[in-house]
Amino acid sequence: MPGVLSENLLGGRLCLQLLPRAPYSARDPAQSQTLGVTLERQQGVHAIDSDRRTDFDTWPGVLAYTPVGVEVFSESASGGEYLLMLLDEQFASEQLPSVAHRVQSCGNRRALTIAREIRRQLLATQPDLLALEQCAVALVDVAGSITDTTQRATPKAFARVMEQIAEQFQHPLTLEQLAATYGHNELRFLRDFTQAIGLTPHAYLIEVRLQAARRLIERTALPLASIALDVGFAHQSHMGSAFRKYLAMTPSQYRSRF
Repeated sequence: MPGVLSENLLGGRLCLQLLPRAPYSARDPAQSQTLGVTLERQQGVHAIDSDRRTDFDTWPGVLAYTPVGVEVFSESASGGEYLLMLLDEQFASEQLPSVAHRVQSCGNRRALTIAREIRRQLLATQPDLLALEQCAVALVDVAGSITDTTQRATPKAFARVMEQIAEQFQHPLTLEQLAATYGHNELRFLRDFTQAIGLTPHAYLIEVRLQAARRLIERTALPLASIALDVGFAHQSHMGSAFRKYLAMTPSQYRSRF
């Protein structure tokens, strides 16, 4: 399994880290100004600048800004892929609002799109530093407009949809099936899901299948054609197209690297 992938940018003023899905338990006051974007659903318990621990269920598309000194405890039995950016104090003070608490924005489509492109570049054998720097600065720009300081409540119906996808991603799923689980018509479900996650239901399903395929490639010697079918892709070339589009490499190249 790949470990943390990192890259220093803008003369060391920024550091990008791609944290892999893995169990973790950590408590630290932020030593740097940090931005984070969830790339994968993650569940666990956390405490933000407090001793009060609460359960969390974080979906992709959550952009969080944590200033220096805010203590964050977080623990998860499985973790989830996460993009972290560390900013030096001067750069952050010039580009980000001055806050004394953690601020976050949910369903941030632009942040998620940028974070996925950063992931694509960090996974590449030779990252394009100019492209990475442009993406990093664009993400800082998005973070500069964060105003929501609270996580929107997760509707129970949405939680049921997420569980349905997690349990059935290997099988064909229709908008009608997912909307029925949500309890509203297809148009309402499509609009609400996309707004909450920052991805359409189909794009989210492809991301879940992609993550599952990555883990099987990293941890098993199964043939790629078998992995493709096991995680719900129609065939190996369908999986290959997803890998090239979102990770900038073929499944074979991914296996060779990781």
